[in-house]
Amino acid sequence: MSALPGLALPSLWNRRGTAALTVFAIGVSVALLLSVQMLRSSARESFSGTISGTDLVVGPRTGPVNLLLYSVFHIGEPAANVSWASYRLVSGHRDVAWTVPLVLGDSHRGFRVVGTDANFFTHYRYAGGKPLRLAEGHPPQGSGEATLGHEVARAHGYRPGAPIVLAHGLGAGSFLQHEDSPVRVAGVLAPTGTPVDRAVYVDLATLEAIHGPAHSGPEPAAITAFLVGMRNRDTTLVMQRALSEYRGEALQAVIPGVALAELWRVVGIVDRVLLAVSACVALAGLLGLLAAILTSLNERRREMAILRSVGARPRHIFGLLLLEAGLLAAAGALAGIGLAYGLLLLARPWVAARYGLELGLRPLGLTELAILGAVIGAALVLSAFPAWRAYRVALADGLNVRL
Repeated sequence: MSALPGLALPSLWNRRGTAALTVFAIGVSVALLLSVQMLRSSARESFSGTISGTDLVVGPRTGPVNLLLYSVFHIGEPAANVSWASYRLVSGHRDVAWTVPLVLGDSHRGFRVVGTDANFFTHYRYAGGKPLRLAEGHPPQGSGEATLGHEVARAHGYRPGAPIVLAHGLGAGSFLQHEDSPVRVAGVLAPTGTPVDRAVYVDLATLEAIHGPAHSGPEPAAITAFLVGMRNRDTTLVMQRALSEYRGEALQAVIPGVALAELWRVVGIVDRVLLAVSACVALAGLLGLLAAILTSLNERRREMAILRSVGARPRHIFGLLLLEAGLLAAAGALAGIGLAYGLLLLARPWVAARYGLELGLRPLGLTELAILGAVIGAALVLSAFPAWRAYRVALADGLNVRL
């Protein structure tokens, strides 16, 4: 049995064309399976790390996932607003430590503009409690100033002091440009790997001034949503219930972690479908391996017979074919790992630019290793049938040349 590797490698080399195609097919299927799994885990980590230390996200009554998506992840559009009076009532509550107002509705070259105040730069946390840092400049300190997310500044080469023009609307092709009220870049945030990188932050007074005489006050009449930090987290559920029962207007308060869990339940069906499709592709690659071995059996009958004639036992033939299948599957798995990381490297800039989420490149986890082990194990199981057929081939049958 110790001589089997010395036989398997030359045998595969003699059939290198077929072996290379088999390895490629397995590699592509493994890459797809690993990519889906790694994208799932990376996306969950990135989404979960977008907001940290915020107890409640409050907005108009809508679905909790929808509220979280447009207020924190800048995905989708708000359907209604929250009155400034309600915001002031909550921010002044004795159990509330801090609040951060958020006003959406404007954009700059496809990037969201977020109206807020100094509390955003003081209290916003991400990735388990990291504070926002400035790469250069400072937060907005008065009307007419803006602080840019890292991706906004990088995409357009903005530096502190540069003038920018905001536009009404959230799309890339906004129809109303506020050209008569440009704002000046005051600072640029350090990269966070979150949607914060893809937004322009201005203070509320700046937004009011830009929108003309009808919005000329220092405070807005309404805001889109706001973040809440409680003095004692034990009172979070009490505040959430009080806001949902508030009769002044229809409000909704969601706990970010709970809303994210609901989001994963919603997309969990898609996750399972993608994994099922990827598993089917992997199975197709393994069936290709089975077909290649079965096709080569008839061509290798003399080879098997010669091995038997020089002393190889049936179990050696069986082990040789299993070893060859295992080597092909292992080579395909290694190729699949390389392809999967290559796909992630290609997808990272697009996902960061499109959604502001950072796809981390990490070593393979237990789940990914289990997938690789399952692929190699399935290859061995599938190859057992042709190996058994070779085991049953008689020596006389192999030496009998049929013309």
